[in-house]
Amino acid sequence: MNITFAAPASVTAGSWVVGGLEGGALLPAAISADKASGGALSRALKFARFKGQPGQMVEVLAPAGLGVSRLLLVGLGKPEALDEKALEVIGAQVTARLLSGGESKASFQIEAPKGCKVKKGEIAAHLAFGARLRSYAFNQYRTKNLAEYEQKLAGLTVLTPDPAAAKKAYAGLAALADGIFLARDLVNEPPNILYPEEFARRVKTKLSKLGVKVEVLGEAEMKRQGFGALLGVGQGSARDSQLVVMQWNGAKKKGKPVAFVGKGVCFDSGGISLKPGAGLMGMKGDMGGAAAVTGLMLALATRKARVNAVGVIGLVENMPGPDALRPDDVLTSLSGQTIEVLNTDAEGRLVLADALTYTQRRFAPKFVIDLATLTGAIVATLGFEHAGVFSNDDALVTRLLAAGRYTGERVWQLPLDPFYDKMIKSKIADMKNIGGPNSGAITAAQFLKRFIEKDTVWAHLDIAGVAWQDGEQRPMIPSWGTGWGVRLLNRLIIEHYEA
Repeated sequence: MNITFAAPASVTAGSWVVGGLEGGALLPAAISADKASGGALSRALKFARFKGQPGQMVEVLAPAGLGVSRLLLVGLGKPEALDEKALEVIGAQVTARLLSGGESKASFQIEAPKGCKVKKGEIAAHLAFGARLRSYAFNQYRTKNLAEYEQKLAGLTVLTPDPAAAKKAYAGLAALADGIFLARDLVNEPPNILYPEEFARRVKTKLSKLGVKVEVLGEAEMKRQGFGALLGVGQGSARDSQLVVMQWNGAKKKGKPVAFVGKGVCFDSGGISLKPGAGLMGMKGDMGGAAAVTGLMLALATRKARVNAVGVIGLVENMPGPDALRPDDVLTSLSGQTIEVLNTDAEGRLVLADALTYTQRRFAPKFVIDLATLTGAIVATLGFEHAGVFSNDDALVTRLLAAGRYTGERVWQLPLDPFYDKMIKSKIADMKNIGGPNSGAITAAQFLKRFIEKDTVWAHLDIAGVAWQDGEQRPMIPSWGTGWGVRLLNRLIIEHYEA
């Protein structure tokens, strides 16, 4: 979908989208559209339950006196509540309506109501961003009934008094959308297509051309360095494990980078501790953390972010092959700590253990944040609306909470406490990889904390409930893979870490 910005002008084709406020008051463009159509909008409102609440819509098809195919009035709610996030949701909701109606062209003309704190140009940019996110589709494997899935909405023009300001504000959002779309694509890909080596190849292909330095460590190099935990997870697969290191140096001065580490289990069968049949479905998405880190790095590079950032992703398959990791095996991690494996389906923490150690020792970052679809326990605790955050630094948590409120990718803090350490105490090694039936998300985080070196600021995001979705679709997320985390971390960087 091509998105452009233009000064207000007569709309002569496609859909004309205008706005109304809670209580029913129409904004100027809606009043003009009503007059031009001979009162068609006013007549429609008499028979509609339009109260101007956010997302409410009234549609007039082929209104007389206008050359447009439809006139669409959308509710904006109360002006003081019309913030960036609300505008994005409205843009997405309108786009969904237009897509379902088979529209090919549309013009948004939604003015800044009195009391709205968002600048005029930014209003247009955030409406466009919401529309862009809703336009995502993953249809490349369909071969039949293609007309049913075709998106005909090819062009969207957002009319605004300050097109230049809107275009400038949208540039960074468009880069962010590119990163989110990449993360969604990666999560949505089937596992026979996207295995560790192919994932690594795509990262190198897509990001290198943007100025990101990409290195790929294969199994031989990781074995030489001592990645015993990560390689242990992948040893049952016919596919080689990979570690991908991405560096974006956008700050003017050299200095410690910010670092992001992602769990990239391209398919998780559970290994020898095989998942039940129903539990295997969707396990192509167990690399949602790695997808988010990759999407974030693409977004930073595309918008030329003034920050030095590192992304590290551990890519493996967890399969029950003849060489697979067994319950009761003991692994020696890159840190030198030993791990008694009692359940091979608690594998993501093993991948992260080595990736975290590597990242800290090589880059000594300002902070490291890891993202992982790590535990079912976090879903049982927080459902599908929040990711769990665990951290050794309250200031970083505060910043993540604020970024989550702004973007809608919300996080909730759970505890870390030495009390939980005894739950992962091993009888024969430094630790075991599971802590029993209780407090599963916490003991997993407590396990990771053992691989955080002294003075490293760290946060762990358990995104198992938010990296993909089934059932009801969110307004800006029309696909199974959500791309969760790209917006959150991009916002964190904008607010606190760009030079």
